[in-house]
Amino acid sequence: MSGRVRDPQPRVDYSQVLVEPGEKRLAGAFGIAGGLLGYALVVPLVLQALLLAGWLAGGRSRSFSDYAHRAQGFETIWGLTATHLALACLIPVVLLLARYLHHRAPRWVWSVQPGLRARFLVWVMLVAVIVLNLTQILARGDGHLDFQVPHLWWLWLLAILLTSPLQAAAEEVFFRGYLLNCFGSLGANKWVAVIASALVFALFHGTQNLWLFLDRLSFGLAAGALVILTGGLEAGIAAHVVNNLFAFGYAVFLGGAAQARGITSMGVVDALWDVGGFVGVAMAAWWIGRLMRVARLTPGPTGGDLRSTRRG
Repeated sequence: MSGRVRDPQPRVDYSQVLVEPGEKRLAGAFGIAGGLLGYALVVPLVLQALLLAGWLAGGRSRSFSDYAHRAQGFETIWGLTATHLALACLIPVVLLLARYLHHRAPRWVWSVQPGLRARFLVWVMLVAVIVLNLTQILARGDGHLDFQVPHLWWLWLLAILLTSPLQAAAEEVFFRGYLLNCFGSLGANKWVAVIASALVFALFHGTQNLWLFLDRLSFGLAAGALVILTGGLEAGIAAHVVNNLFAFGYAVFLGGAAQARGITSMGVVDALWDVGGFVGVAMAAWWIGRLMRVARLTPGPTGGDLRSTRRG
């Protein structure tokens, strides 16, 4: 097996960009194992290192176990920051696996073009801001919201603004950008790969009731479908970033980020409104992608742009 970087097969959808003929099942199995191992080892190690640094810098006024418990529950600004930065490490984990296990340049992780299509991402993000906030306003109706201004609220918002996009992008890169491709490498149909990666995404969120699980599963399915329909991660990243920015941003003034962090249940009505918002963003992103003629398939044998074959 050569270590040379290679391009994916011509005219394949995103679920096949890491597939190498003749070794796809083996690489897919190793990829899933390596990805999950990276998630299980790298993220906790980085998190503990960052928390230890925060504890030492803070003067060790309490035991490290107590400090870490409060931090991981998002009771402190550094806890939120450290958790998001630790999850952001999934991006280099995926890029390294793509390069050295699948022999793909990092640009193929972002889209079939290849590379990150920044203009498309920005447009979907702007639409997501409108759609997701509108569905939340409609869901609450005339319900009164008890806003409170906490101590250091501006620092909370700054931490969320700087680190939440990294965390959201990392989850998209890991679940949709890598695991979906690995399921494709195992020979799964592209839509089976979407479902499988969405299931893993929802299950990795820990303790949750049925409706919260279905809410997260629905987001994973919508983001995975957009990967196939638009040929890249941009739409899913945009929706995920906007969702998390406003979820944590509003939480700061509605009881604290710890309340959002600790949610383990959701009612059916709230779940339906959430799913409606995800579907709305997905439909808008698909439409924007068609207007912008974003590539849905990898370039042809001559390296030509296949944007004109997006319906293929």
